[in-house]
Amino acid sequence: MLGVVLLLFLVVVARLTQLQLLDGQRYAAFGASQRVRPVVLPAERGSMFDREGAELALSVPQNTVWADPRLVSDPQREADALAPVLGIERDVLLRALTTPDKAFVYLSRQVDDATTQKVKDLNLDGIAVLSESKRFNPSGDLAAAVLGSVNIDSVGRAGLEQQFDDTLTGTPGQLVLEQDPKGRTIAEGEHHLTPAQPGDDLVLTLDTAMQFEVERALSDQIVKMGAKGGIAIVSNPKTGEILAMATMERADDESAPVASSNNMAVTAAFEPGSASKVITMASALEEGVVQADTTMVVPDHLQVADAMFTDHDPHPTVTMSLTDILANSSNIGTIMLGQKLGPEKIDEYQRRFGFGSKSALDFPNETPGLMLPLEDWSGTSIGTIPIGQGVAVTAIQMLQAYNVIANGGLYIDPKIVLATIAKDGTRHPTPPSASRRVVSTQTAAQVRDMMEQVVMAGTGKEAAIDGYTVAGKTGTARKPQPGGGYRDAAGNYQYQATFAGFVPAEDPQLSAIVVLDEPTASIFASGTSAPVFSRIASYGLRRFHIPPPGIVLAPTVPAPTHIIETPVNDVTGEKPSPSTVATSTTSTTSPRSPGG
Repeated sequence: MLGVVLLLFLVVVARLTQLQLLDGQRYAAFGASQRVRPVVLPAERGSMFDREGAELALSVPQNTVWADPRLVSDPQREADALAPVLGIERDVLLRALTTPDKAFVYLSRQVDDATTQKVKDLNLDGIAVLSESKRFNPSGDLAAAVLGSVNIDSVGRAGLEQQFDDTLTGTPGQLVLEQDPKGRTIAEGEHHLTPAQPGDDLVLTLDTAMQFEVERALSDQIVKMGAKGGIAIVSNPKTGEILAMATMERADDESAPVASSNNMAVTAAFEPGSASKVITMASALEEGVVQADTTMVVPDHLQVADAMFTDHDPHPTVTMSLTDILANSSNIGTIMLGQKLGPEKIDEYQRRFGFGSKSALDFPNETPGLMLPLEDWSGTSIGTIPIGQGVAVTAIQMLQAYNVIANGGLYIDPKIVLATIAKDGTRHPTPPSASRRVVSTQTAAQVRDMMEQVVMAGTGKEAAIDGYTVAGKTGTARKPQPGGGYRDAAGNYQYQATFAGFVPAEDPQLSAIVVLDEPTASIFASGTSAPVFSRIASYGLRRFHIPPPGIVLAPTVPAPTHIIETPVNDVTGEKPSPSTVATSTTSTTSPRSPGG
């Protein structure tokens, strides 16, 4: 019996000892949790530079005030003291300081040095300051739509900041400190530092000076033409590098244009109108359905299925060369080329030129545009699609198509990042842009020479640059409306005016596209977008030290022989008001369509 009692006594003692050990470990752990504080050290976000090394986006250390509610001795008193310093309502601070089961709460993030010092001077229990980065764009809103933005935690949420978030974001570190209840570090306590690793820098293809001039020129023309907004891109066609990319908008007719946060050069699609006639011409030459010296008998109107198509300016039935057709931006001549090609080839070449697919930029929210599947073509599609109606493209897609002609028939992918720079300073260039052949060098040269005549004697005269030969094309197109059709709620048409081209035509080193949205002073690209091209391309030629060509090559195709000028009123000296545009696929007759 005594043995049993002794055994039970030993069991009880053992269990009590076990409980004491467990409780001791628990209490020790609790005590350590009160003293030892792991603090996350945010990594510095990589910077973005232009091609010359100018800073476009960088992170600057700022101070953030935080609290450990477990260590706050008097929440009400501390809330009263902090409210006027941080500019935060007392009740808001009180709720934060009394948050249960929280070891870390933000009170005010990214505050200035003066505010930080005032907080430190209060010497409040459980209140501390840590350093974290805040994103700044030294040039303000320059290239804002391209660079994008980050949230308060330095996570990319738009533009290149979002697209390259993984590259720019570093690896956070951790600082473990043992502190007393007042937040003071215990000298002999536990300390451990894992340093944060900064993110990589990006070197962009953009040129700050070129970007500034493009935004200024675009803004000036938006105001002058009473436009809603505009898009412009400048590139080096040989490398695919984007030198400037701008989207400007204004809220109303009275406000000044501002840089948009939406990079509509890649996120918004529009009907290119006559600007896409270059692709129809190149396709017809490449397929051999016409030759460079082919002439065609072109009336000023043509019935296609149940729609009547017209050229913008009435003219008798005339014999036109292919150069005449492009220089005059003849709808009828282009439709006749489309009929020779057929739907399958039209669709094939538009896709080969880059329509219907996102570009290699792969920019956030980039759209592939709109290409009508062949099975959905109507009877009038063979009339609309060759002249740039019933198809929607982005500005970057349209510029890339023109770069094919500039590059002798090669499509070279666009690029906007030149290199990354690692934390050790090592520069890693991005691979050269991929390329693929679209049309032959002969076809490209023939179309290039026709495009020169567009600027020398056709609809693109305002794009000319003294001392240089410019190749380009105009395009004036109606805007489809959200409810369907082309008339807005008031029954009016709205337009987009486009000019795209390259210079010097003999050895293209700069290419650009300008799109004006809903110009009112004039709807035609010849007088709205073409002058902006001339201005920004002239600046680019000076900026990048591109001399005039030493030798002017003779054209390989005939110069236009039938330039159709809009008649001028002998009394007023003014051109007549433009007719409305034919885009309906159901009507049996339609008014005059703009050619350029």
